[in-house]
Amino acid sequence: MACLLFDDMTSLDWIGFFEAVTRLRLMEGGESVSWDFCAVKDTVADDRGVTYRANRIRPDLAGCDLVFVPGGMATRTLRHDDAFLRRLRTAEPAEWKVSVCTGALLLGAAVFLQGKKAVTNASAFDLPAPYCAEVVKARVVRNGQVITGAGVSASIDTGLYVVERLKGPRSGGDDPSADGVSLVPRVRRFRHLPGGILNPMWPRQNFPARTAKKNGESAEPSPSPLHLYG
Repeated sequence: MACLLFDDMTSLDWIGFFEAVTRLRLMEGGESVSWDFCAVKDTVADDRGVTYRANRIRPDLAGCDLVFVPGGMATRTLRHDDAFLRRLRTAEPAEWKVSVCTGALLLGAAVFLQGKKAVTNASAFDLPAPYCAEVVKARVVRNGQVITGAGVSASIDTGLYVVERLKGPRSGGDDPSADGVSLVPRVRRFRHLPGGILNPMWPRQNFPARTAKKNGESAEPSPSPLHLYG
């Protein structure tokens, strides 16, 4: 797997995802899971000034099974950076292409979202629109092998969904040694609902609803859905 790092990215976009998917190493058959941190130079600094060191510089991504792209304000410029996009397009053979937040803008500019639906940060819905079929309001959206997550807080959910896709839903009840997302301790899993919608939920209980008061009456909005297309 490869994580693309770049200056002025939002760290939480990839750290939440990374925390979830590295749990694959704890699962049967996951011992061989490996990660590369890829960038166009040795070190990059995020939008808060935190510095990271890449272990692969300007790599060819064709040999990766999964390529992950975080978001951040820099995506607004990078979508016009021909050299960066040429490097990202080498990920075409990768089985999975995943983004969180405005990382979807870069997947779109690299033509990986053409004809597909996607999601991004709620404040940037208009940005990926020229590159995809539709930007939808959801937590996570999957079109075949392309997965896009919403804003920064959706990073862990996106990672957990990828774990479930790669290892399958938990099959051992409450047995913590069973394969699947039950090995990710005390975190969300997904309840499958009709119509291709998956809602996040906590183990052993429904996802807690929040009650909003309006005109003296209570309303319970449903959690942000996860949509599957194709």
